[in-house]
Amino acid sequence: MGATCEGAKASCDLTIGILPGESPAEANASVDLKIVTGLLDARNVIIARTAEALIASDGSHGTLSAIAFGLKFGKIVIGFHLEFAVPGVISAATLAEAVQLAFQAIG
Repeated sequence: MGATCEGAKASCDLTIGILPGESPAEANASVDLKIVTGLLDARNVIIARTAEALIASDGSHGTLSAIAFGLKFGKIVIGFHLEFAVPGVISAATLAEAVQLAFQAIG
C-alpha cells in the first residue's frame, strides 16, 4: 500500500487508506484519511467493492487477494512491480503510469 499511496499522493490532493488493523498509526505518511477496520485481509473486499480502479504493487497473498476480488467485481486492476502475472491485470512500468492509467480508466 505504501508505494501506491505515495504515487496517488503525488497525483492528487487527498489519499485514503483502508487499514487492516486497529490503529491509525499503521498508515504510512502519504495517507490523509485513515479508515481503521480491524478486518485484516477481509478489508480487501471493501477496497475492491468501493474502488473504481485498483493499483496493486509489489505482491503478497494479500495483494493477490485484492487483485482477485477486483477482477471478480469487474474493476480495472493495474499492476506495478508485481512479482507474478495475473490475467486481466494491466501492467504499468512506473507508479506514475499506474496512477495515470487508473485515472484514464475511470474517466
